[in-house]
Amino acid sequence: MGKNLLEVNNLKTKYVTRFHEDVYAVNGVSLKLEEGKSLGIAGESGCGKSTLALSLMGYYFAPLHYISGDIIVDGKKISELDPNTVRKNILGNEIAYIPQSAMNALNPTQKIIHFVEDVIHAHDPKKKKKDIYDLARKRFGILGLPEQVLQKHAVELSGGMKQRTVIAISTILSPKVLIADEPTSALDVTSQKKVIRMLRDLMEKGMIQSMIFITHELPLLYNVTDDIMVMYAGQIVEKGNAEEMVFDPLHPYSKGLMGSILVPEKGVRDRKLTAIPGTPPNLKHPPDGCLFADRCPYGVPACRGGRPEERVLSNGRSYRCIMSEKRIREVYGNE
Repeated sequence: MGKNLLEVNNLKTKYVTRFHEDVYAVNGVSLKLEEGKSLGIAGESGCGKSTLALSLMGYYFAPLHYISGDIIVDGKKISELDPNTVRKNILGNEIAYIPQSAMNALNPTQKIIHFVEDVIHAHDPKKKKKDIYDLARKRFGILGLPEQVLQKHAVELSGGMKQRTVIAISTILSPKVLIADEPTSALDVTSQKKVIRMLRDLMEKGMIQSMIFITHELPLLYNVTDDIMVMYAGQIVEKGNAEEMVFDPLHPYSKGLMGSILVPEKGVRDRKLTAIPGTPPNLKHPPDGCLFADRCPYGVPACRGGRPEERVLSNGRSYRCIMSEKRIREVYGNE
């Protein structure tokens, strides 16, 4: 096993509404990310993926609040640091974040080089502009972006080019861990492939050392990440390597995600499309028992008797369900 660059132990964070209601969007999440590895996190909209990303970055500003748990980045327990210290010493250098729709946040009145200068000056205020330009030109060139992009405004770039530019800016300081939240959403297929290729290049060329890729499309992660976690209602319901998770999902929710998307890979492309019935639970008033019970086609009365414990298999794979692996395979085999 390699060195753990990111370790999260039983992390709990919540939103507090204006009516003082608690919404536990991240509830007992644990994960490990090794150097040189990539991890995918999949789930429906509203399942807590983006809140988990914000929590890992230490972005605890109302209405989001840290409750408990450890976040350790390359040996540094950032969950014990105040937000200003995290922003100055950790973000950008140790861990970087590409939020959803980041390309739409670029100020249309500024040239791209100015964004690069802002990122670098936040950590090294005395860095000369010429040195910054030389660094940006070299980095953009390595990632397949023409030097001319640095002198353009955001409105002059296509959607795909803007997203690749945002990725290049976010990783200009070569962070150890990159968290990319839905980096291919709202892009055409060609642009999606270019973004994925860029993320792979960042890993292969050592510009980042590990990556978390968040998406609602579970099959997409098969071509991007080494391992996959499926998140539902603030909890991780299944973890495994990419091949297991795509071709042999165990948890009924993971199986439902796979069945609701067209997949070109051989072995799963002939499956019938199915939809997961219902909607995720209201986390202001979560139901008793398994949080997926009301939507699960394999549910039994015992599912509502208590929260299922995590089951860990001999190969390290895990899932959260009252059914044993043997029973799950029997149920799936009878369909």
